[in-house]
Amino acid sequence: MKTYAPKPADIERGWYVVDADGVVLGRLASEVAKILRGKHKPIYAPHADTGDHVIVVNASGIRLTGGKETKKVYSRHSGYPGGLTQVDYGRLMSERPAVAVERAVRGMLPKNRLGRKMLGKLSVYEGAEHRHQAQKPKPLALGEVPPWTGLPVPAPKPEPKPKAEAPRRRGAAKPAGGKPASRSGSAAGGRAAGARGGTKSATRKSATRKSATRKSSTRSGTSTSARPSTAKSTAKSSAESTAKSTAKASTRTRRTKAASKAEQE
Repeated sequence: MKTYAPKPADIERGWYVVDADGVVLGRLASEVAKILRGKHKPIYAPHADTGDHVIVVNASGIRLTGGKETKKVYSRHSGYPGGLTQVDYGRLMSERPAVAVERAVRGMLPKNRLGRKMLGKLSVYEGAEHRHQAQKPKPLALGEVPPWTGLPVPAPKPEPKPKAEAPRRRGAAKPAGGKPASRSGSAAGGRAAGARGGTKSATRKSATRKSATRKSSTRSGTSTSARPSTAKSTAKSSAESTAKSTAKASTRTRRTKAASKAEQE
């Protein structure tokens, strides 16, 4: 079986009024803390705030046992050196009984942000009057368990909205009289759109070819301008080598003729 975890939609908070006249302080605090935590509900979970609101009236009529009026001391500190203030509960109950009830209930709640949130659902009044009539609170006797009415009924789901009509294509023209366009008209519109797309693609291709032609002509112009200088240097070097070889050949011929004449003589 899967463990149940309460969801925010499953939590319903009620309002209850508790009369504290003639009730022992500790007994009152323990019962109020149970309702604030939600331990009277089957969906209780220690990590969630499932409790109800509690209004405590006639706080001035609570009593203490075992001589705690003089033995029990209420202490607070201002945070500054020498700022400790201590008051016995007899004086506190006569001057500020609501503070005594709130302090007792706070001590029975978790000591964290969850406990502070639970304590926010507690309202304490010294007299019999309170200002929560608009919430219509129900009277609750001490030790009485509030009735459980079950999980709240989920709200009905809204009906799905009708689907919107599909948008018309650009090529399909809306005929007069509100009649839908025929298949031939839609086909013609599709062909026209295809023709426009083909024209655009052909224009892009021609522009690409022109740019490629310009780049190639620029490269060829650069190479042809470099060729004449190379040809001139090659012709000059070949002429010089030819002149040198011719001079050498003529010198050899002269020497040969001179040698033959000397032998004949």
